[in-house]
Amino acid sequence: MKRKLLISGLFLTGLASGAFAQEKVDAAMVQKIREEGLQRSKVMETAFYLTDVSGPRLAASPGLKRAQNWAVSQFTKWGLANAKREPWGKFGKGWEVQKNYAAITVPYYHAIIAIPKAWTPGTNGAIKSEVILIKADTTTDLDKYKGKLQGKVVIFDVATTLKPGFTADAERYADSTLTKMAEAKPQARQQRPANFATSPQFAAMRRARAMRTAINEFLKAENVGLILSMARGTDGTVFTTNGASYADTAKAVAPELETSGEDYLRILRLIKGGQKVELEADIKTQFFTEDMQEYNVVAEIPGTDKKLKDQVVMIGGHLDSWHAATGATDNAAGSAVMMEAMRILKAVGFKPKRTIRIALWSAEEQGLHGSRNYVLNHLGDPKTMELKPDQKKISAYYNLDNGTGKIRGIYLQGDSAAGPIFQAWLDPFKDLGAGTVTVGNTGGTDHLAFDAVGIPGFQFIQDPMDYGSRTHHSNQDTYDRLVEDDLKQAATIVASFVYHTAQRTDMIPRKEQPKPQPAN
Repeated sequence: MKRKLLISGLFLTGLASGAFAQEKVDAAMVQKIREEGLQRSKVMETAFYLTDVSGPRLAASPGLKRAQNWAVSQFTKWGLANAKREPWGKFGKGWEVQKNYAAITVPYYHAIIAIPKAWTPGTNGAIKSEVILIKADTTTDLDKYKGKLQGKVVIFDVATTLKPGFTADAERYADSTLTKMAEAKPQARQQRPANFATSPQFAAMRRARAMRTAINEFLKAENVGLILSMARGTDGTVFTTNGASYADTAKAVAPELETSGEDYLRILRLIKGGQKVELEADIKTQFFTEDMQEYNVVAEIPGTDKKLKDQVVMIGGHLDSWHAATGATDNAAGSAVMMEAMRILKAVGFKPKRTIRIALWSAEEQGLHGSRNYVLNHLGDPKTMELKPDQKKISAYYNLDNGTGKIRGIYLQGDSAAGPIFQAWLDPFKDLGAGTVTVGNTGGTDHLAFDAVGIPGFQFIQDPMDYGSRTHHSNQDTYDRLVEDDLKQAATIVASFVYHTAQRTDMIPRKEQPKPQPAN
């Protein structure tokens, strides 16, 4: 989904050693989990099948279905129960790229780096055209292009320049940064002003959106051959997006390529310098409409305690990705870690008191649809706060979705009562770099669906690495960007958290129940 951002933390009190010393930690089981997770890991093998073998995993695409079916098969092989693809409701059209070629041929040959925008059509065969520069600030400016664009490749003027970078892409959290996370002062949650809909900023957004829609409709009506748009990113990195809606009722659009900044600006400079530019392209994409439903993957290790087996510990991450690469750090990494945590627990022969359930979500990138609909179907409605009986049975939900970086701690999402518990559980892993507990929030991923209905939902703090600068939603998000030792560490810590949550006498304490969320 959107890039995950740390929202201001809240001061976590009472975390001195005496405050969490009473929370039980099973040292013997922690050692077993560490040995299995760090010495006999299968996490990279799992990541290989989710990325290289399955391919891109855009929501409702064949690649996502391949990964889902493999995960179900693997869970069954490991001895988990009730492994299945579970439908959560209507999503819309599936889509994939089946061919993608584009190159400048005049004034010389150069293959460009470009990715079709999601849910856009192909070129219906090979095309070759002069590239036409479109300049339009108003809809009336489009009139001069009527009848002149059929089959043409078009490009838009931009004022952007690319700046060289002088810092390394990847980074880890410094100890001082983690300390600030844990000690940040309380701040009220920022809310959009009630009059935002009448503000000048909103009006400007609406005008820009209306203009873009008008241009798209005009180009489609003129039957252009291909639109070139400039992608975010530098050094050949293309951060990709969608060019149309996945809804089955969405209007048709023209073919569109999201082009690297370097290639886009080269073409633009040549045209504005009076040079003729010709481009050839052959783009093939396919829509899939046979099944408009979308699915999550779920599986369980059943609880064994007569009184507690109906209670559930949940872990998860989203399995879907964008289409420019194979979605390794976003979020095969999180999915592989959560799968590995389940494998570890089975491998050490764990018979949990509470049921442990894993969910691999779909359509997270389009708005957390998989997790939100799971919550709506099974647990309750955040808009009305009409809750279902199972809402009371979920002890906690743990999520991983911030790249390949190792776990450095956990966001409490405002649940300060859970702080001493988690601090005790992290203590055995300080030698692996994990130990920070902040009551602050983090957004943009699937734990929010659980938090919205009053279930303790948590995302782990992870080292940033090059997630935001290079791999998040980009053509660089491949298996090679994964850090094996970090994923091993993360799976080991998650498995320990799950073990202790499943065995704990009490469920994880809950914060104040949310109020109903009015529709936007």
